[in-house]
This record gives sequence, structure tokens and C-alpha cells, in this order.
Amino acid sequence: MRARPLVLAAVVTLGDLLALPGCRRSPAGAPGERRVSGAAREGKELLEAGQLDAALAALQKSPDDPDSLFYQGRVWAKKAETAPLPPAPPAPQPLPRGYEPPPPPEFKPEELQAAGFYERAIAAKPEAADAHLALAELLAPHAAHQYDLQEEAARRKHPLASPSALPVDTSADRVVRAYQAALQADPSSTVPVQELIRFGRRVNRLDAAEAGFKEMVRRKKEAETAEPLVKYGDFLADEKKDPLAAIDEYRQALIWKPDDDATRSKVADIYLKMAAEAFAQQQYAVADERLKDSAPYIPDRTSVQARTLEDYKARLKNIRR
Repeated sequence: MRARPLVLAAVVTLGDLLALPGCRRSPAGAPGERRVSGAAREGKELLEAGQLDAALAALQKSPDDPDSLFYQGRVWAKKAETAPLPPAPPAPQPLPRGYEPPPPPEFKPEELQAAGFYERAIAAKPEAADAHLALAELLAPHAAHQYDLQEEAARRKHPLASPSALPVDTSADRVVRAYQAALQADPSSTVPVQELIRFGRRVNRLDAAEAGFKEMVRRKKEAETAEPLVKYGDFLADEKKDPLAAIDEYRQALIWKPDDDATRSKVADIYLKMAAEAFAQQQYAVADERLKDSAPYIPDRTSVQARTLEDYKARLKNIRR
């Protein structure tokens, strides 16, 4: 059985990642049993009770405490959920020829406050996974929006302002680094790993998503890796367009679930597709090899896959006559 590699280096090239010691955490959107300093405990409890202004007042009694900084960020993020966007600036008068109104503001003031407190919390306590994750979750929708705007601008061949012009860095690199720092800081939670995968797919950062899949497999006990291995294989087959790498993951999954017909069928489909492509290019030896590869993964000899296999075998036989 192959050894599963440590995967964090897969995204290290995206930026300077922090090598952080482990700590347990709850998802940033739902604080659980996180140990909180006494100075911030009252504010945390008021936040969870929905008393946001009272929570801020309590937390500001210890303004430099890392937990207080984190929960002040949480309060402002909560306020941002219902706050309106600031109004657009008034149009100049008289209107210049060809005037186009500026786009609506990307950030609410409350979001900027939250981001600032999360960054201060990280600076005060770099090993706190929840602050990294909360910052990533705050910035991810904005990074996705900027990605969509850039894609639309590229289609229209109309340049868009760089994300660096925004008051907060909303680049995909920034968000990926935040998720990576969160998962490094908490080697047990799957939340930052799942979010890294989701975000990587959303903004077409397949390198980040793949690192997340590998990390998800690494965090499972070997006997529990079948499902994440299959999901990783699906990603490789459907999104990275790497069928041979996908087969490798599927076969690893079958070690732990050898009777999983759905996964066996995925392997057979890939081999049959490769055989058909080789046949169409008159690479008959390659096609024959791929057909042989597919056969062990087609247990039902009455299935569509079995009929496809027999059809191509017959075609190859006729060519060789």
C-alpha cells in the first residue's frame, strides 16, 4: 500500500504559510467549547445571546486580549449580516459625457471592522485557528465576487481594477493562505479543509482544492479513507481531467471497500473511454490494453459496460483478421 504524502506543501508556493502549533477549535460560525480568557468570557456570552452592543462594551474592557480581539471581530461580522451597504457617492453635476456610475462598494464598514479585529487577533495569537478561519470565511465571498468580475471583464475585454485597490486584500491567494493557516493550526478539524476545497473550486484554484482533498485523506484513519479517496478521484477525473490519477485514488479506495460496485464502475468507465479514444486514433494495441484493464472492474457481464467491452473486442478481432 502506498504511503500517503504530507500535502501542505502543495499550496506552500501560494505564499508564506505559517507553521503553527495545533489547537482545538469550533467552527468560526458557531463557537463551542473554545477556552476563552476570563476577560473575554462575558463578551462571548453576550454575543451568543445576540446582545451585540453589550458584547462590544464588555470586550472593549480588555482591548488587547487575543480572545477579546477575536470576539470583537465576531460581533462586527454579525452586525454586518444585517447592515446595509453604504450608499454610492452622488453623481457629478453636470454629468460628463460617457459617465458610468461606480460599482457599489465591495465591503460594508462592519466587515472592515471585523477584518481588522481578526487580523489583530492573529497578530496577537498566531496559533489561534479560529481567527484564521473566521478571516477566511469573511473574505471568501468577496474574493469569489472579485473572481466573477475579473472573469466577466476578461470576456468583455474590459480591464477591471486590481483587488489591491480595495481596502482589504481579497485575492484568492490571501484567502487560501488563511484557510491553510487555519488547518495547520488545528490538525484535527475537517472544517478548514472542507472550506479550502470549496473555495478552491469556486475560484478555479484547483491546486488549493487538490491540497484540501489530499489533506482530507491524510486526516482520516486508513480504514476510513474510502469515501474521501473516491471524492478525490472524482475531482481528478471531472475537474483536473487526469483520469489515470483518478484511477489510482479509486483503486486505493477499493482496498478498503473492495465490494464497492459504484467505484469499480468509475474505474471501468475511464478505461473504456480511454480504449475508445485509442481505437478512434487507430492505436489498436493501446485500445486492447485498456480493454483488458477494464475487464476486472466489470463484474456484471450483462451490463452496458460489458456490452461495450465485448463490442470493442470484436472490432479489434475483425481488424486483426
